[in-house]
Amino acid sequence: MSPDGPQALERALSGGIDLIVLDLGLPEMDGLEVARRIRAEGHGTPVLILTARVDEVDTVVGLDAGADDYVTKPFRLAELLARVRALLRRGTSETPVVQGVRIDADSRRAWMGEKELHLTTKEFDLLRVLVRDAGKVVTREQIMREVWDTNWWGSTKTLDMHISWLRRKLGDDAAKPRYITTVRGVGFRFERE
Repeated sequence: MSPDGPQALERALSGGIDLIVLDLGLPEMDGLEVARRIRAEGHGTPVLILTARVDEVDTVVGLDAGADDYVTKPFRLAELLARVRALLRRGTSETPVVQGVRIDADSRRAWMGEKELHLTTKEFDLLRVLVRDAGKVVTREQIMREVWDTNWWGSTKTLDMHISWLRRKLGDDAAKPRYITTVRGVGFRFERE
């Protein structure tokens, strides 16, 4: 929970959030501006706006700012929870964004900030798996199963080669990784920060 707009925006952009509930009446920066900036940064996290304004114009402005839904005050808790559940169900295919790296699984495209990454099919699948599980170690076996569709217990030189290419396209350095860290003997971790 953030007490004002700038803190809400900072928390929203830090990632790792499943749903954002924004009050329009936030001090310093209102909820509409926070929603606009979240969307301008390319974040697809579902946004639910709480508003005391029941005017249709305010609702349209909120949805145009990037909100996915709204609830007017006063509201029943059951209604708020139902809308949250609906957005979370819809949000399962939302575009994950970690450290400015954004993946759109539906269009099979990836971006680093505003720049689109030109990835091969396997590089895209590998990045998708790593970003999806950002902050966690993904084992070599899991990657081979998900990306190469095989239970592979032998050499994973192909995986190492693709990790190397992916690091190069991200501008990452294996010696001082910012994005993809090698966890020796286990697998790889896409860093959240």
